[in-house]
Amino acid sequence: MITNNGPIIISVSQLNYYIKSLIESDDKLRYVFVTGEISNLTDHYASGHIYLSLKDSKAVVKAVMFSFSAKNLKFRPQNGMKVIARGRISVYEPSGQYQLYIEDMQPDGVGSLAIAYEQLKAKLQEEGLFNPEHKKPLPHYPKKITVITSPTGAALQDIRNVLTRRWPYSAVEIIPVLVQGDGAAPMLAEAIKQADSRKDSDVIIIGRGGGSIEDLWAFNSEALARAIFDCSIPVISAVGHETDFTICDFVSDMRAPTPSAAAELATPDRFGEIDMLLKQRQYLVALGENFISAREKVLSECYSVLTEKDPRKGFNTLNQEFMSLSQRLLQASENRFKEHKNTLENLKTRLFALDPVSILNRGYSVVSLNGKTVTSSKELSKEDKIKIRFKDGEVSAVVD
Repeated sequence: MITNNGPIIISVSQLNYYIKSLIESDDKLRYVFVTGEISNLTDHYASGHIYLSLKDSKAVVKAVMFSFSAKNLKFRPQNGMKVIARGRISVYEPSGQYQLYIEDMQPDGVGSLAIAYEQLKAKLQEEGLFNPEHKKPLPHYPKKITVITSPTGAALQDIRNVLTRRWPYSAVEIIPVLVQGDGAAPMLAEAIKQADSRKDSDVIIIGRGGGSIEDLWAFNSEALARAIFDCSIPVISAVGHETDFTICDFVSDMRAPTPSAAAELATPDRFGEIDMLLKQRQYLVALGENFISAREKVLSECYSVLTEKDPRKGFNTLNQEFMSLSQRLLQASENRFKEHKNTLENLKTRLFALDPVSILNRGYSVVSLNGKTVTSSKELSKEDKIKIRFKDGEVSAVVD
């Protein structure tokens, strides 16, 4: 530096400080908007600071975005992305490098929420959270339905009306939550975890009525998406109108265009079910009647055949023959018995005539010696001991 008294020698740090003070005193550089393409991006996840360069076809400027500003970004900056950065110009004294200190940043031409939405969608899709094989089927007859939505919104009333009309037999549980604003996303994720932990619901409906992308942003939360993916209970997403799509819609097991449509997807139509049951009843009755008619025809044919070939007819004939033979056999047996009886009587008469006892009855006696009958006196000797048998007993004697 040169003064009236001659040149003044200063240090490098003094020089950089002086240049910094000049730049920071310029009001035009305290609040600037700079458009350019991101390059040399370094995202320090530990500290949260973002270092980058902004360039166009002719020049490059260094830039930094500290963590307290970076945490408010709705999208993730990437190399090659064209952005509009708002901030101030200053000098980093240790290196003498002037740079842009970014306080806010928006994509140039496309909203930050839209970019954040596409980035998260691509990330979760690559991880497989949207794959069809992970989708759980909805129960046909739900016993309990859990509804996660605002207790004051029109969506809840629409869901209740449809459930009452279509299937009033299901119990309905309401988990009240915020559906927009900073605290909505974590509250929605926690409500999903709460319903899943109890394991007493058959299906979950989560949603709200229509709105802008900012209004629906809570349903684009990564934490909510992962809570739905991990939930063991089928989840129906009913966010906004038919043309609105959120991350919640892609990860859920079923997407409904409106809250009313979600209630219809969750339940059968009772009148349709009754009509179906009546038709099935008619079909079963007709089927039963046809079955009985066919069986009656078969039984009638079998009866005719059995009547023609009734074994009782032959049995009666055989029975008559048997009775006749029995009579003849009985008569022959009686005749034979009489013949044998007469023969026995004759033999008895003859045996009686020859019976020695009958001779004894007429006064005769029988003499025996040593158990043998004596028929001659010559068979006896003096002093022989003999027995004499009469009709009424025996006596002993000695021959004299």
